[in-house]
Amino acid sequence: MKADEVALLRELASRYAEIAAQPENAEREHRARLVNGLTEARPLVWVDEVPWHELEQGGELTLQCEDERARQMERFFRKKLYQWKHFQGDMVAEPFYRVTKAWESTGYGVEIEEHRRSVDERNNIYSHGYIDQLDSMEALERLHPPMITAHPEKDAQNVAWAEAVLGGILPVRLTSGYLYCSPWDQIAMLRGMEPMMMDLICEPELMHATMRKFVEIFTAEIDQRDALGLFENDIPDLHCTPGYCDELDEKAAQGLKGRAASSWYRGMAQPFASVSPDMFEEYEVEYILPMAKRFGLSYYGCCEPLHDRMDRIFRIPNLRKVGVSSWADVERSAELLGRSYVYARKPNPALVAGELDEDAVCSEARATLAACRKYGCPCEFVLKDISTVSYKPENLTRWVELMERTIDEFY
Repeated sequence: MKADEVALLRELASRYAEIAAQPENAEREHRARLVNGLTEARPLVWVDEVPWHELEQGGELTLQCEDERARQMERFFRKKLYQWKHFQGDMVAEPFYRVTKAWESTGYGVEIEEHRRSVDERNNIYSHGYIDQLDSMEALERLHPPMITAHPEKDAQNVAWAEAVLGGILPVRLTSGYLYCSPWDQIAMLRGMEPMMMDLICEPELMHATMRKFVEIFTAEIDQRDALGLFENDIPDLHCTPGYCDELDEKAAQGLKGRAASSWYRGMAQPFASVSPDMFEEYEVEYILPMAKRFGLSYYGCCEPLHDRMDRIFRIPNLRKVGVSSWADVERSAELLGRSYVYARKPNPALVAGELDEDAVCSEARATLAACRKYGCPCEFVLKDISTVSYKPENLTRWVELMERTIDEFY
């Protein structure tokens, strides 16, 4: 690395260290732990999955480093500094720099083949036309469990590199991750939505065989990552939601550090928004039960509405958090979740996509807050899946302001 790159990274790290030292970070993390511990508290407001290319208008996000590792660190600091300044909400700036453990997987034998169409070449969100590769029992034979290899020697090198670059400005922490288990999302990308949905009716044996293959794949990953200590209890970002949790930290302290038993299971079946609750249970719930059972806690649901199948979802072992999407019945979801599960509310990202509809933002938030207060739901708000703000970064700033003002009416 060049000396000027090191100087730049240290300057950014110093600015980040200043915001990480602010007391609101500890207060927000504490609130996240309360909510994940099923204590009703003021909901956190998070913003994630934003179109960063549309926000890069004043040079605040422009990378200057050439070294790839340096660019990765620079990108982290620039995004955190930008968000703190423009749409902070209840983000938590941690007082250390995370280095993720290095590991690799051989994959499961089939790669996605697709056609893409985009209206904005700078955007990583585009339309997909998937090519069907799993249309027969014979085709399924291409699938196989992955082989996972950890690289502790790289971990030591990466930590040493980060510590040398940061020069004591921030401590460096080696961490890992959680299990992101969405087999039906992957099956849809290997088949295309239409063939997959048709075969749920026309070729049920093929679809059950497909899911058995993916359970074998995910189970092999769990087994190997568990043995290698590649699961994390201290999760700051659990698929865009706060993952801090005292219970998982306690499990880690009891000798389960790095194991699935002290980490989060993250599940979803977004294509199944269009199937019946019975079919959802048959093809999804029955298969994931033994996998979820191995984890300390489970978080289920993403963009699919779940209010009509909550009884099936409640069968998932160690369930703690449930996604309530923009298409879910707000009142019914709160009634069913009650005080027993975290109400992980996903506001409608379309409201910030063009001209900001302030009345709709506040109305949507009030409906959620009223329902959660009525039924005592521990609640959080996470604006995510933001494919565009029409190059109007101020939409995110204003959305956060409106959310905080509306929450003030209830807490």
